Amino acid sequence: MKQFWATLGKDLLVLRRDRAGLLVLFFMPAVLVLVVSLVQNNVLETTGASGLRVLFVDADGGPLAQEVRDRLGSVRTLQLVQSLDSKPLSEATARRLVAGGDYQFGIVIPPGASKFLQERSRALARQAFGGPGGDGPQLAAAVPLTVFFDPTVEGVFRTAVTSSLKQVLLGIEAEQKAKELTRAMQAAFGPRSGFPGSASPLGEDGLHRALAEEGPLSVREQSAAVERERVLPNAVQQNVPAWALFGMFFIVVPLSGALLRERQQGTLQRLRTLPVSYGVVLLGKIAAFAAVCLVQFSLMLAVGKFLLPLLGTPELDLHGRLLPAYALALCAALAATGFGLLVGTVARSYEQASMFGAVSVVVAAALGGVMVPVYVMPRAMQAISVVSPLAWGLDGFLEIFVRGGGLDAVVSNALCLLAFFGATLGLALAMFRRGSDLGR
Repeated sequence: MKQFWATLGKDLLVLRRDRAGLLVLFFMPAVLVLVVSLVQNNVLETTGASGLRVLFVDADGGPLAQEVRDRLGSVRTLQLVQSLDSKPLSEATARRLVAGGDYQFGIVIPPGASKFLQERSRALARQAFGGPGGDGPQLAAAVPLTVFFDPTVEGVFRTAVTSSLKQVLLGIEAEQKAKELTRAMQAAFGPRSGFPGSASPLGEDGLHRALAEEGPLSVREQSAAVERERVLPNAVQQNVPAWALFGMFFIVVPLSGALLRERQQGTLQRLRTLPVSYGVVLLGKIAAFAAVCLVQFSLMLAVGKFLLPLLGTPELDLHGRLLPAYALALCAALAATGFGLLVGTVARSYEQASMFGAVSVVVAAALGGVMVPVYVMPRAMQAISVVSPLAWGLDGFLEIFVRGGGLDAVVSNALCLLAFFGATLGLALAMFRRGSDLGR
C-alpha cells in the first residue's frame, strides 16, 4: 500500500510542476462551456432542423389522419415512421421509444378526430346562417392532437415539428370549413335560387364567426416522459456535461506525455529496479489522473450552477443528481486515463502522443454529440457515433440532467465506459510485458 501512495504522490507532484498543462486542462473546458453555451442559447432558437424522425400514431383511422400523414410526409425536414417490424404503432409504444431516446418525436391523432372535425365545421357553418341571434348548436371544445418529444431535444427542433403540424391543421380546417359553408349555402338558398338577399341571408357577423372561430383541432405539446415534472432541455444541460467529458478525455495529452518523459529520462527504468510491480505504478497514475478528471468535472458543474446564470443562461439543476453524475463521471475518468495510458504506451515521441491524443479526442467528441447533437447528424454518422466513448458518457449525463434518471438509468453507459477502460488498460499492460516501447 505504501508503494501505491508513493507512486500517487509522485504523479501528483509531476502534475503540479506542469503548470501550463494544468492551465490547459482546467481553463480550456471552462472557456468552451461559456462560449458554446452562450452562443447556442440564442442560436438554437433561430436555426432550423432537418431529417427529424417522427413517430406517427393513427388512432383515428379516418380521412383527417390520412390528410395529416400525406401533408407532413411532403415536408422535407420530417420523416414519418408509422410502423415497426411491420406492426402499426400504438401510443404506448411510441411514448416508450421517444422517452428512451430512440426517436425524437411522436404525433398521435386521437380517436374520433375526423368525425369531430366534420361535425364541428358543419355546426359552425349552420351557426353562421343563423345570424347574431341564431340558435346554433352548442359547440364542444377542440380536439387536441398530441405531440410528445424526447426531453433531450433542443427547443428549436420542437418548434420545427409543432409549427409544421399546426400549419397542416390550419390548411385542413380551412378546407373543411369552406366545404361545409358551401353545403350550408346550397341548403339555405337552393341550387337555382340565385342567392336572393331576402332568403335567409348570410350575415357578416355569422360569416366572421364561422371563419374566425377557434379551430376544432389544436396541438398539445408533451414530454414523452411518464413523470409529471420534467426539466426541459436547454443549452446548459447539453454543453456542461458534453464539454466536461471533452476536458476529461483531454487528459490523454499530459498522461501520455508523463509516460514518455519517464521513459526518456530513465525514471521508469529506475522504478523497475525497485521492488514495485508495474501494476502498482499504473494504479498510482490512474488514481492521480482520475482525481484530476473529477476536479475538472466539479469545476464544470460549478460553472453551470453559478457562473452561467449570471450571464443570462438557465441554471444547471443539480438537485438529486450529484450521486449518479459523479458515479458516471468516475467511470468516464477511468476510461479517459485508460486511453491515455494506451496512447503513452504506443507513441514513440511526445509529438506523436500529443498529436494523436488531441486529434483522436476531438474526433471522438464530434462523433459523440459534444459539438453537434447526434440526432441531427446524417444517418450514417449516427450509426458510427455508437463507437465513441464520449457518446456513451454524454448519453448517460443527458439521462441524468435532462430525463431525471438515477443510477439505474445509466448502468449500461457506466459499464461501457468501464469496459473501455479495461480494454485500453489491458492492451497497455500487454504491450509493456511483450517488451514494446515502455520496455525499451
